[in-house]
Amino acid sequence: MAGEATDPEPETPRGELGQLLARVQGAGRHAESVSLEAILDSLGQRSFAPFLLVAGLVTLAPLIGDIPGVPTLMAALVVLAAVQLLAGREHIWLPSWLLSRRVSRARFVAVVRWMQRPAHWIDRLLKPRLTWLTRPPAHLPVAVTCLLIALAMPPMEVVPFTANGAGLALTLFALALLAHDGLMALLGYFLTFGTLALVVIGLA
Repeated sequence: MAGEATDPEPETPRGELGQLLARVQGAGRHAESVSLEAILDSLGQRSFAPFLLVAGLVTLAPLIGDIPGVPTLMAALVVLAAVQLLAGREHIWLPSWLLSRRVSRARFVAVVRWMQRPAHWIDRLLKPRLTWLTRPPAHLPVAVTCLLIALAMPPMEVVPFTANGAGLALTLFALALLAHDGLMALLGYFLTFGTLALVVIGLA
């Protein structure tokens, strides 16, 4: 069909993050651009972790995360999801204006492929441990911390490298919840407060 953008079927990887990236790469496969709604649908929108993973990886990734305004857009995603989680909602609702935001498929696939190599390394590190830091009610302090990150992300656009730190922290929290890996949560907490300290110093 003319005008459709296609890409090769991704290999089926082993490991939590590798499998998630493979699913994400299939989002909106036959379209020239990919919407946020298609990306979230590929991951499943029932839990908080997919929202964190998308926001973290997009903010962290080159080509997309460096676009002005993208960190703030991802911050809006995290704020909406975190507030609803803290309010006790079982399903996360997002407005259509946010879900309809799109990125070109060529750029999207390039970013996902760039992430696949570190994903193999990260998957070897992930395993269930310190699960009391990830299982309910421990997901609530994770949500509060991610909310703090999101609220600080707009000024991060003017403090070099801090938005990348925020993206990495969100990714760590997402992986912690997905793999029940409390060590990733601890690293996320340390990185969060280190990044927020850099923001305060940079704006002072």
